[in-house]
Amino acid sequence: MLIFFDIDGTLLDDWSRSLPESAALAIHSARENGHICAVNTGRTGKLVEPDRGCLSDFDAFCMGCGTMITYRGETLFHKTFSPADSRDIIDGLYRWGIDAVLEGDRNNFNDSRDRFFTRGFAEFIDRFSDQGYGSFQEAPGRFDKFYAYVDDVEKMNAFQKEFEDRLDFVDRRQGFFEIMPKGCSKASGMRFLADRLGIPMEETAALGDSGNDIPMLRCAHRGIAMGNATEDVKKAADFVTTPIEKDGVWNALKWLGAI
Repeated sequence: MLIFFDIDGTLLDDWSRSLPESAALAIHSARENGHICAVNTGRTGKLVEPDRGCLSDFDAFCMGCGTMITYRGETLFHKTFSPADSRDIIDGLYRWGIDAVLEGDRNNFNDSRDRFFTRGFAEFIDRFSDQGYGSFQEAPGRFDKFYAYVDDVEKMNAFQKEFEDRLDFVDRRQGFFEIMPKGCSKASGMRFLADRLGIPMEETAALGDSGNDIPMLRCAHRGIAMGNATEDVKKAADFVTTPIEKDGVWNALKWLGAI
């Protein structure tokens, strides 16, 4: 099987930011049994890098909601917004009063703090102040997706209507949206990698816990929600395993017959 794993809330818990021992053992055992294990995350390369050490036992990385795919160290696919599209997006964010982090493989970018539209976004950025950011001026042609925040959903509705032919949107709730190039998602990354490796979709499985995992769970032949997943994710799954801290990955792979 080709098995896809979300990172946050699936492989790594929100508190210790570590891979549970049972999950590490399960993934190692699955690979020993001939299965291919792939990370499938909304994080772009910049945000995956700090956790590469505990994720070293994976064959493939589908990053940025399908915008970049690597297999055993080789980059197979990478979609980045063109400089022209980048500038259009940034102009649109200003026009509709939307705050955003522009996320790339090598760097992330945000606007100067005195140009933030909302206090909520400033508080969000403060949680990741150690990441280091480039400026919006540096961003064109260097970001793959973006994470946006609004205090009024009508602003996002207007932005979405303007860019609906170029962008896909995932509502992450409480004013946050994950936004990708049209056609890119965790599901598109799965299909690309499976096709490239010659593995039928009937031999795929996926594990996830949050809203951007729903396309992945529905695309996989077997979709598994973590016990700590949101209710909409559980409804989209074929099986609900235990929470991450209660051997969720181990129990999921046992249910699949991978270990």
